[in-house]
Amino acid sequence: MALTEIEHLSDEMAECMDNCLEAAQACENCADACAEEGEEMARCIRLCRDVADLTTLHARFMARNSGYHAELAAVCADACEECAEECANHDHDHCQLCAEVLPDCAETCREMAA
Repeated sequence: MALTEIEHLSDEMAECMDNCLEAAQACENCADACAEEGEEMARCIRLCRDVADLTTLHARFMARNSGYHAELAAVCADACEECAEECANHDHDHCQLCAEVLPDCAETCREMAA
């Protein structure tokens, strides 16, 4: 079943779910790659793991039309913004990918929180 076939999902929710899942993938990849870079990447790893967990949970909440998804969307947006800022400080390609992907996720999550 495609996302567009889930009755309660608006186009905005489907876009947010797509952005959340893309953010989770980028952050899981980044956290794994940063683990190879050394201890100076600890903050990046922690933030990426938080974002990966939050964004996948938020996508799941939207899919099941949870009454808590709006509150989680706000937390998710905050975490995406903080992680994007941290990743932007690093020259690694995996960090730069996160810095590029996360603002879109933060924006659509903010829309879901409103």
